[in-house]
Formats: sequence, structure tokens, C-alpha cells
Amino acid sequence: MFHKIAVIGAGTMGNGIAHVFAQKGFEVNLVDVNQDQLAKALQTISKNMERQVTKGTLSADEKNSAYGRLHTYNTLKEGIHDVALIVEAATENTELKLKIFKELDELAPEEAILASNTSSISITRIASATSRPEKVIGMHFMNPVPLMKLVEIINGYATEAAVTESIVALSRQLDKIPCVVNDYPGFIANRILMPMINEAIYSLYEGVAGVEEIDTVMKLGMAHPMGPLQLADFIGLDVCHSILKVLQDGFGNPKYAPCPLLTNMVTAKKLGIKTGEGFYTYTPGSKELVVSDRFKNQNLF
Repeated sequence: MFHKIAVIGAGTMGNGIAHVFAQKGFEVNLVDVNQDQLAKALQTISKNMERQVTKGTLSADEKNSAYGRLHTYNTLKEGIHDVALIVEAATENTELKLKIFKELDELAPEEAILASNTSSISITRIASATSRPEKVIGMHFMNPVPLMKLVEIINGYATEAAVTESIVALSRQLDKIPCVVNDYPGFIANRILMPMINEAIYSLYEGVAGVEEIDTVMKLGMAHPMGPLQLADFIGLDVCHSILKVLQDGFGNPKYAPCPLLTNMVTAKKLGIKTGEGFYTYTPGSKELVVSDRFKNQNLF
């Protein structure tokens, strides 16, 4: 059913999604208004594929073939006119996504499926910006996309069963494991994950334990590969804050309200890895995990 697909947005998630589709034999149109971002995305994909070659999970010929299936465009009109599936991976902003989907609906082929990689925004609301809500679905990949197996597939209120079935089958073609869920705030992944991260931040805020202690308890006690505070830095503290607000607003329940410490850190632009500091500090090229000076030597008692 699908041969050529378009990915909207060439950031971390967009380039990862494009990478996976191209590696699995699909022609991929990667669309972003920022030419520099497109160039950076291609460099990232090439570097990540080269790493796969070094590890022996991809041959040099397979890498060259996959990279050759990537095509970049600066406008939606050029990038989506002949595709059967569009995966939107723009910034997690409701108004931006509504604007994009309105344009996608106007420009995409009539039968094209419109998918969003949103991690929390209502698929039903996104679909309301189009005249084809039955063909709108959530296709939430996990970061880093080439490594993570899960695809959370979200049915909007009007999503057709045939559309869901085709996206489930497609996810399996990508060697991913699809999990179908319904459209309620945070879906499943973030409805469970974000309150856990928020509670970890509250534990730090209230002086129950330090950064390393909180993360160590969850890694060694619950077999999590990464502690919740390190994971929050990896996701982006602004993204965590945004998703918690979606949960709070969507359910009208104060239990989802972001911890004041998280709000302060986002206001101060201490957003985690992407700004070089969150609960930990990050030095380019270093793999050592160093607690931010802000949280060192806390007097907990």
C-alpha cells in the first residue's frame, strides 16, 4: 500500500523516522522549512547509519541504498503531492499541528493517510482541522527511533478500522512493535511515564533524596535502564512540562500539575541535554553523568 511517504519536520524525531523508513526500503520525502535543519538531519542520518555499518547491523551497500531513498523539500506542496502516508513530526505545539494538518489536508492526495507523531496532543482535535478525520491517526515513535521498538498507535474518535490496520501492518514492516490505544490525554506511554517523572522531581523538590539517589533507586530497584531524572533531561524538561499541562488540562485533575521545580527549570531554560544542563550537566563528547551544581551537596535533613 505504501511506497513513498513524507515526514514533516527534520528534528530529532523526524530524522529518526525518516531513517527507519528509508532503511526499510521506502522512498522518503523529508520536509522542513529550514534548509539548515534539513542538512543537519541528513548528516545525523548518515552518521547513525555509519554507526550501524560499524556494528555490523547494516552493510555499506544497504546504507548507501537507504541514504539514496531520502529526498528533502522546503515546502509541503512539493514534498507531499504524491505520497500515500504523511507522518508529521513537528514541535509539540497544538496550534502549530492544527495549522500543519489543515495544510496537509488541502495539499495531500485525497486517499493519503495523515499521521502525527505527537506524544500527547489529541488526535481527535488534530483531525478536526481536516476534512478527512477518518484518515487521521497517531503514530507515536519512541526516541531514539532507530533503536526503540515501540510504536504507540492512537485511534482518533473517527479513525477508520482499515486505517488502523494498515498502520499496524506498516509498523511491523519497520520491525517495530505496534500497540493500539484510544485517544485520551497522554495516551498510555505518557499518561504513566510523566506522573512518574513528576513524582521523582517532587521527591527532589521536597528534599526526600538527591538526584543520584532517586535515579539509582529506580534503576536498581525497578530495573529501569535510565533513572527518571536522567530520562527527563533526555526527553527535554520543556517537553515534560508541556505534556503534564496537557494531562492536567485534559483531565481537570491537579494531580498532573507540573512540580514547581520543573516549572522554574523550564523558565530558566535549563531543559536537559539540549541546553547542556538539567538535573545533570552535559559536556559534548563526555559520557560521564555529572549532577548539576544546583543539586550537588544538598542538605536533605
